[in-house]
Amino acid sequence: MDIAIQDLSIRLGNTDILSGLSLQVQAGEFLVLLGPSGCGKSTLLHSVAGFIEPAGGSIAIGGRDVTWADPKDRGIGMVFQSYALYPTMTVEQNMAFGPKIAGVPKAEIARRVQRVGEMLHLTELLQRKPANLSGGQRQRVAIGRALVREAKVLLFDEPLSNLDAKLRATLRRELKELHAKLGATMLYVTHDQVEAMTLATRIAIMRSGTLQQLDAPSVVYGRPANMYVAGFLGSPTINFVPGELRLQAGAVHFVHGGFSLDVTGYGFAKPPTDAQPVVLGLRPEDLSVHQQASEGSTSARVLLVEPMGSNQVLWLAMDTLDLSAIADAGLDAPAGSTVHLRADATRVSFFDPTTEQRV
Repeated sequence: MDIAIQDLSIRLGNTDILSGLSLQVQAGEFLVLLGPSGCGKSTLLHSVAGFIEPAGGSIAIGGRDVTWADPKDRGIGMVFQSYALYPTMTVEQNMAFGPKIAGVPKAEIARRVQRVGEMLHLTELLQRKPANLSGGQRQRVAIGRALVREAKVLLFDEPLSNLDAKLRATLRRELKELHAKLGATMLYVTHDQVEAMTLATRIAIMRSGTLQQLDAPSVVYGRPANMYVAGFLGSPTINFVPGELRLQAGAVHFVHGGFSLDVTGYGFAKPPTDAQPVVLGLRPEDLSVHQQASEGSTSARVLLVEPMGSNQVLWLAMDTLDLSAIADAGLDAPAGSTVHLRADATRVSFFDPTTEQRV
């Protein structure tokens, strides 16, 4: 089922958390709400779940207006960050509780619990209580409890944030496999960009209660709508280089001090002008580092090296700028040495320095 949010406004006290926000979640997609703490993403999710009443606008699930419907009548399953399991109940009882309250026949509940238990590798744990489970197992139970409702819409509120890095990676993969099996509509809140990039069909980047960009992960990462989106995604963060565009003999060059880059093939929203001020966005992986100078390369001094196993992050000084680049682990570039940089002009972004919007 799809989710249609139209002109939604949420006010807590005298503070507007969301104002006139519209969002269409397509049936069967995995849409991730991504943004920093306090940007309104959890508030939006909780309003879809029915936990927060809107000050204006509407919410429809599967074409049915549920703006004022109780949470139990919205046909959703919800997974919380805190697991929210009943400590005195077994795994089986926790998973069966919702359908039992809804009046589902015992035989049907048993069928659902067995099916979901197998899907989430919980079959051998059905008679245990939450205190005897690991964090990852508890989160699987919380997910299973939502699944036994057989809801067509599943809402996730930062479900992996309490887990360690290795377990998060495992459950990320399992969630993606689960979505492929179920085909349910999933709306997922996180501040973790890795979760967003790996899980999402589309990502909605939020800032101060507004949508900044909504698109496929590859588009949001490769063609960010503004400097906020560009800077929020990526680790190390994107390099921002102020400069200007120079037009000569049908070619367009970006210039900053002694650094020049031919960007004639860039898809400008409108034709650039000579001496137009811009900010270049250049991701660290698109900045190649070499020990020997070549035509078109720019020299830089290595400030710091961070070994990352298969590669290394180099922090560099070029003119008055500090830049980061990702280089092969075999490159011999210790701190204090001089290296030579070449940028991939096909993967850059340009932004207006005043509006910070993509140009």
